[in-house]
Amino acid sequence: MSYTVKIKEEISTIKSTKSELIAELSAYIRNNGTITKKEITLPTENHFIVERVKESIELIYDIEVKEETISNLNFSKKPLYQIIIDQKLDKIIEDLCLNNDTVPEYIVGGNEEIRAYLRGAFLSSGSINDPKTSRYHMEILAIHPEEAVFIQKLLNIFDLNAKILSREKGYMIYIKEAEKISDFIKLLGANKAVMYYEDVRIYRDQKNKTNRLNNCEQANMDKVFSTANEQLHQIEIIEENDGVMLLDDRTKVALEYRKKYPEASLKELAEIISLETSKPLTKSGISHRMRKIKELAERFEKNKETK
Repeated sequence: MSYTVKIKEEISTIKSTKSELIAELSAYIRNNGTITKKEITLPTENHFIVERVKESIELIYDIEVKEETISNLNFSKKPLYQIIIDQKLDKIIEDLCLNNDTVPEYIVGGNEEIRAYLRGAFLSSGSINDPKTSRYHMEILAIHPEEAVFIQKLLNIFDLNAKILSREKGYMIYIKEAEKISDFIKLLGANKAVMYYEDVRIYRDQKNKTNRLNNCEQANMDKVFSTANEQLHQIEIIEENDGVMLLDDRTKVALEYRKKYPEASLKELAEIISLETSKPLTKSGISHRMRKIKELAERFEKNKETK
């Protein structure tokens, strides 16, 4: 079972008031229904959604809702169910404002009704990537631009930073930020799904932080080894040209300790020299001595090129 299906199954069990069910049904049918003079049809691959819609319609309108299994054209092995409403159509269409381009305010009169409307839209055409995947992503698809803008507006009432992208067959309202997606799942009322999402997100964030630290540490080690190898090469040039005698005593000490501890960083080298010679030496001090070694090696190389 996908993460999206788990969320939809969880929110399908939420106990709702009549006004909340009206908002939820309005969103679900507006974004998933086909309305004719004879009936309203609603396809879905999830039977728990069938039960949710049937119970809601029968509770509010006291009618019997039909259900059938139809061919699934999405190349899925799952059966495709279809809900059929063929009674009290005029009243249902009027109550749920299904023929309106825009949703009247009374459908989403309070925060609970807004949450219910968003639940219906998500049950209809929403999806959320499992947080274990490579990217965080939530989307709801809408056929009509007015509906897309309306859903975006409702989402952004809760500061979710939802955006719209035009697609070939409609519009995608989406959220990319991990924390905002988590807030949206809370908004839907899917508490179990939120706990899972947060656990995985925290684990991923910690893992990424650890990887960044490890990469940074590895980069620092690579830099230390590269610097040390350059210094050893410079020392080799000086020794080949019998130039050690041209260095002052303190730089000669640095040269010998670099040869003795070829893998030490400059900070470590300064600490070792300070400890073994009882003469305090800072990282800045050892860097200064290494610059003298480098300058002498470069002089020998330059003289070699001019000959």
